[in-house]
Amino acid sequence: MSIETQASTAIRQGSVPALRGVASSSRRGFSPFAVRGWGVLSTILKGLGLAVFAFALFGPLANLALWSVAERWYTPFKLPVTYGMRYWEVVFRPTGDAMSSLATSVSIACLTVVVALAVSVPAGYALARLKLPFRTVLMIVFLLPQAFPSVAIYINVARVFYSLGLTGTIPGVVLVHAAHGLVYSVWIAAAAFAAVDKDLELAARNIGASPLRTFFTITLPLAAPGIMASAIFVFLESLDEFTGTFFVGVPQVTTLPLLLYNASMGGNYQIASITALILLVPSVLFMIFIERFLKADVLSKVGQ
Repeated sequence: MSIETQASTAIRQGSVPALRGVASSSRRGFSPFAVRGWGVLSTILKGLGLAVFAFALFGPLANLALWSVAERWYTPFKLPVTYGMRYWEVVFRPTGDAMSSLATSVSIACLTVVVALAVSVPAGYALARLKLPFRTVLMIVFLLPQAFPSVAIYINVARVFYSLGLTGTIPGVVLVHAAHGLVYSVWIAAAAFAAVDKDLELAARNIGASPLRTFFTITLPLAAPGIMASAIFVFLESLDEFTGTFFVGVPQVTTLPLLLYNASMGGNYQIASITALILLVPSVLFMIFIERFLKADVLSKVGQ
């Protein structure tokens, strides 16, 4: 029997899987053109889904960019009537409120990082290395600020701070931001310390290193990437914090989010858009930088 005869016999009997699929498709009424049409339709639907996602992600950014350079924009026009950089000059004017608010925001964020790390580093090490009773309960305690409405919490915090003389002060705002940032810093620091191999610490102890020297020469350098990641999270959270600053710091302390709120409520959308873009830059840069430190081996230790 020739090869051609064997192939035709196999096709008729359906013993070749690929050809059986084609034959069954033909019997169901699907032509090759219909299969190709479904492939084209699937590609179009995927493209539309990607376009919708891109619009939802970058549409607000494009709107901010347009408002930042729009000197005149009113209905019924879909785009700005007049473009210019006049409002950028207003924002970056040395005597303007934007630069002083930015300096205040950055200084508060840096102080918040210092306070949060002063608590999270020893707390994270204790939770990762020591056999503490009720360890899981202690880990959950640091999540409690996220379990309640922030407005209700900050109203009561403002009442307590008012009696202590901390309202309208930088230390009061820093304490509020640090308490909120501990949610990230303690959990990430505990995961970073848990990811450090204990055998390295035991080896250092066996050659005569003290517990304190082992911590500063072995444990802390190896956990530094995770601690740096938690510090960046706290910095970004403090930089964008509005509610706590509003209830505790106003009117003496004005940060960039408060300036953005005042500008938008006053109808000055150009100043508000420029302020939002300024806040966006450090967030994007820090998230690109932090990606180097948040590795899978560290994240897998969170909560362990």
